[in-house]
Amino acid sequence: MKSIKEQDSESDFYTAAAHLINCPCVETTNVLITFLKSSGSSCQAVKIAKRKVVEVLARLGSKESLAVIGNCLWSDDNYLVENSVWALQVLGCDDSIFIDKMIELLEHDTTNQRIIIQSLACLNIEKSLAIISSFQTHSIPGVQGAAISAVAKLTKDFSRVSEITQTLLSPNQMNRHCAIQDLIDANAINHLGEIISAPVSPVFKTRALRQMYDNNPAQKIDRRILTYLDSVISCDLSVINLIHQYDSTPSADFLIRELYNTDFGRCYLALKNIPLCSATEIFPLIKESWLEEAHNDYGAHFFFTCLFGTFSNWPETSYSWIFEVLISSIFNLRPQFQKSRAAAIVSLSKLNPQLVCELIPEILTNRDQLPWEMRYSLIQCFDNYISGDKVFKDDIILKISDNDLDVFVQARARKVLT
Repeated sequence: MKSIKEQDSESDFYTAAAHLINCPCVETTNVLITFLKSSGSSCQAVKIAKRKVVEVLARLGSKESLAVIGNCLWSDDNYLVENSVWALQVLGCDDSIFIDKMIELLEHDTTNQRIIIQSLACLNIEKSLAIISSFQTHSIPGVQGAAISAVAKLTKDFSRVSEITQTLLSPNQMNRHCAIQDLIDANAINHLGEIISAPVSPVFKTRALRQMYDNNPAQKIDRRILTYLDSVISCDLSVINLIHQYDSTPSADFLIRELYNTDFGRCYLALKNIPLCSATEIFPLIKESWLEEAHNDYGAHFFFTCLFGTFSNWPETSYSWIFEVLISSIFNLRPQFQKSRAAAIVSLSKLNPQLVCELIPEILTNRDQLPWEMRYSLIQCFDNYISGDKVFKDDIILKISDNDLDVFVQARARKVLT
């Protein structure tokens, strides 16, 4: 509630609003609403903070903030308008004035058309159907896909949903991300195969699987779904559509640098081509790059972790270092590296299954705190990569999955045990 002049940093307003998500109470709601109502300063620090305030109020489920958030639809700050549209959808707005304003914005606000279409569909606003339908041929893939998905949701006519899958092969990664969300919103279960094959982060694929199947009991998760999930967890390149290609044979150094690319499509392409190099040639370059940068780059960290499991003939002197890196990745608790943990288990299981068996007691010390993908990958690896007595393997899988509340972990364990 201080003035901008009293703040130590221009980001203090934003930081305070962001942290208040951890303090759900009347006082928090009241102070956020008061900040949003205040005309205050038009400076950038206040603008950015108001965008965050709207988001936090929505995440807190503050129905009492609906009116003040709705009034933000008339703001000249496009980002505040976007957050407000999203917040009204989260809070289940049914105020006709705000709904009509959202429909009006859809016609004129070219910046936020995608989020407006998504929100109107989620709110099940049937009177928006006519205008949303007109966007099904829009030139921007993200807007077009959102419109097709929204029409399917509002009319139960899914005849055009397959058109969205074409965008999964777009050279633009953001378009691919949008297409997956549009298929999720349309509950396009029949197109899960195309989602799994898309060259995007595994996070988007597991989100699709979770949102489409989370409400099913484990016995309803069939082998097809588990096969999809196995391929995502193990980064199976044979099922991924590689939309980019190289004009000439790339150097080993170039391929390693490509693992840092922000476009996962290019990372997958590099990962596919690296095994064409010899393990002896590539290892020194990998080690140098890991020590200099990859160990602290969450995207490259994941791909390097996957890469270690792609060779079975690393130089003999390299294995101790590779095992050390993979073990460190398995136990890395930093949030940005969580998707590397399951990948590290898969790679280590391929290279040294006995070592994985030895690590099991330590890994399971805090089993309930492990990410579900990690628990799943352990079961997958004991099924696919670790040989041994069935009684021994079943005992380990029972220890991993016993009383597990995750439907996919339960289903993967059932597949092995039965």
